[in-house]
Amino acid sequence: MNRVIALGCFLLSFSFFTSCFNSTLEDGEVKLITAKEMKSILELEEVQLIDVRTPKEYDGGYIANAQNIDFMSPTFDDDITKLDKNKPVILYCKSGGRSAKCAQKMKAAGFKKIYDLKGGISKWEHSDDIQIQVKS
Repeated sequence: MNRVIALGCFLLSFSFFTSCFNSTLEDGEVKLITAKEMKSILELEEVQLIDVRTPKEYDGGYIANAQNIDFMSPTFDDDITKLDKNKPVILYCKSGGRSAKCAQKMKAAGFKKIYDLKGGISKWEHSDDIQIQVKS
């Protein structure tokens, strides 16, 4: 009986360790995250939250504390160079397409930690894990 308990404790500890280990992000790696994971990252780290949609889309509703840098803007490449490459970045757009392209540009530009909200804001706008604000 003691062996079964010990084995159970070992497996539980091993599962916890590997799940924590897999959540770390290597330099330059892009990781797709859920709204729940984004909430945790925002609570634990000093993160640059970037909305890559157009200003009109952004004004219609955005995640609290997000900075709008339009991926389609002719100044986009210059705009991202003003960000801190050593601070983690969380990107999102409407459905995930633009943020994925942006993530690749940021990776090529030397950003260290890049997170991409899986499915964009449209997938998570009714989630309790993110707070949507509208410009007034």
